[in-house]
Amino acid sequence: MSKGCGKLDEAGAAEIRYNKMYPAKLNNIIKLFESLPEDERRETLVSYADNAKKQEPREGENFSLVDVRKDEECMDTVGVYLQVDENGKAHIRMTLGPEVQTLTRAMTAVLCKGLEGCTPQEILDLPSDFVTRIVGAELVRIRSQTIYYVLTRIKSICKVYLDRQRMARVA
Repeated sequence: MSKGCGKLDEAGAAEIRYNKMYPAKLNNIIKLFESLPEDERRETLVSYADNAKKQEPREGENFSLVDVRKDEECMDTVGVYLQVDENGKAHIRMTLGPEVQTLTRAMTAVLCKGLEGCTPQEILDLPSDFVTRIVGAELVRIRSQTIYYVLTRIKSICKVYLDRQRMARVA
């Protein structure tokens, strides 16, 4: 039976050994998925996908950068919204069109939760090898474009943000 993502995150946090390669929140999610048998892993991915709507912008939020577009490798429009607070911490929101696949929705929820409070540079420097640890090798092989799409979009908006910050300092 599927649990809510919040409870799943807590369950994964019970046995966490912090890995400095990944932000703590993302590391908790990785460890949770690694602890699950394949059928439960897929069920958990569906649970995260069902919660992707919770990652949409909220009324009254303002963003440092907004990137809404439909790319060739995605079934529908995807919006990435980046807010960098006064402490330099990133807060990511995303919108997904109705045709976006379940796995993309799942990765949206995972990444928005797992990268919350990181700096844009930490997100940009994040290795992508954790994706296989979350979705499993089989789904990566079948859906490789889909799985890395959201991470690529998030890194892209962080790069634009950092480039603009560098240019502002030079000007």
